[in-house]
Amino acid sequence: SSGINAEYGDSIQYILFIYRGKTKVFRGKTKVYFSLIMTNYVKFDMYLNFEDHVDATVQECNRHLRNLRVIASKLNFDLKKQLIHCLVFSKLDYCNGLLYGQPESNLKKLQKVQNSCVRFLFGSKKIKKWDSVTPFLKEAHFLPIKQRIAFKIGLTTFKCLNNLAPKYLADSVDLKRQSSKTLRTDKDYFLLDIPSVPNLKRTERSFKYSAPEVWNNLPYEVRTCPEVAVFKKKLKTYLFKEAFCDL
Repeated sequence: SSGINAEYGDSIQYILFIYRGKTKVFRGKTKVYFSLIMTNYVKFDMYLNFEDHVDATVQECNRHLRNLRVIASKLNFDLKKQLIHCLVFSKLDYCNGLLYGQPESNLKKLQKVQNSCVRFLFGSKKIKKWDSVTPFLKEAHFLPIKQRIAFKIGLTTFKCLNNLAPKYLADSVDLKRQSSKTLRTDKDYFLLDIPSVPNLKRTERSFKYSAPEVWNNLPYEVRTCPEVAVFKKKLKTYLFKEAFCDL
């Protein structure tokens, strides 16, 4: 469990480990099959690719969307939006920091769910079957899946640097050390130290490595916010502009 804790500290306090000790000889090699299951619908598979978790999330969200479509004619725009946030986005956002660096195939599955939410929100009369959903995603002021993951990691990093996060997470990030030879105009005391490249490729997706990558790419005025509420507002504005810069 210590190895998993080092790589995926984002929500490790919720994990319920279930080990099923099955050994099997395959082409002369012994393999151990196991499953690590997190309570509240986050699943770890043996390859840490989260495909089972993504598929389960998509299935659960689509089930709620089917139920909402039954009563869609009785709901106004604002009520639809509230129900989407409560029933669907709450599941898309749950522990989504673990999905950083995932293959596009996994993220597209989740993005397809969000696109379905937008079609439900605006209705088939406004969004035709073959119309692009992106302009309506912007109109609804929804961050796309990739930016929602970056938002979660950025917010968690802010809390780590301001003593608002658990110690095991705060210990994963360190501010960058400033060289005495650095020019005064080049000094930025709010950058994170970038760890050395890990031996395991999957480790690059852990919070220890994803936090500096996300945080250091944020503008200076975002990283230096004094309060959580102000930081969240500026972070969402920055990610929103990044997502829809071409529109």
